[in-house]
Amino acid sequence: MKNYVSIDIGGTAIKYGVIAEDGRILIKDNMDTEAYKGGPEILNKVFRIVESYLDKYKLDGICISTAGMVDIEKGEIFYSSPLIPRYAGTKFKKELEERFLIPCEVENDVNCAGLAERISGAAMDSKVTLCLTIGTGIGGCILIDEKVFHGFSNSACEIGYMKMFDSDFQTLGATSILSKKVAERKESSKEIWNGYHIFEEAKKGDSICIEAIDEMVEVIGIAIANLCYVINPQVVVLGGGIMAQDTYLKPKIEKAMQKNLLPSIAEKMRLEFAKHKNDAGMLGAFYNFKNRHK
Repeated sequence: MKNYVSIDIGGTAIKYGVIAEDGRILIKDNMDTEAYKGGPEILNKVFRIVESYLDKYKLDGICISTAGMVDIEKGEIFYSSPLIPRYAGTKFKKELEERFLIPCEVENDVNCAGLAERISGAAMDSKVTLCLTIGTGIGGCILIDEKVFHGFSNSACEIGYMKMFDSDFQTLGATSILSKKVAERKESSKEIWNGYHIFEEAKKGDSICIEAIDEMVEVIGIAIANLCYVINPQVVVLGGGIMAQDTYLKPKIEKAMQKNLLPSIAEKMRLEFAKHKNDAGMLGAFYNFKNRHK
């Protein structure tokens, strides 16, 4: 059976492991991204990860999920936020294939998460899927059956930059903004008020935490409704760290969506929360590789 090394590069952590041809994760680990060191050091980390598995496994492919905008044909980053300096221009596919003589495919991390949910997660059998990840920032992807819609220049569904209320979606709806709001209103440190703490206090009846969450939910509901008017998805999947609060959030987000959607559209789509959690990027990178090598 063939084996593949799969690497999910995020702004905080790099998750990696070996995946068998049938989709089983055989082994996995993680390390700090140390994004501040920039693209060249991240490429070196990827080299070391691949090398660490070569003694034990015969690798048939290198599968990469990464933050940033990706040219999927060239397998390189063409745009990245300042969070990872000197990341744009990183030629993963070229560098890895030349060094290891193993085929490599690269895809954006949100697109990978969407693929994972569509193929073996919350959106199985969906014809048209909209996937959003809500964390420090906000990302999105569109899938038609099992294929990511990339747009003309590989930048489709960069929904975090979508303009809303004289601002943009991720400036209003990301979890980092939730923490900032609560800290300011309580006149305390932002570090104390992470997402988990805010939700725990909201469940106990803390009015400031409840109000801040409801404001975030309203933004998310309006954004999803606007996207649904354009895309008309069968399933909307929500992922990202804060979405671990699915029991608390799902009825609130459904209500906010329905308030902003025509009933004829709302009743024919469903809202789901991501199933694969931390493995979504690795699995999606593997599925992307398989799709491109059919």
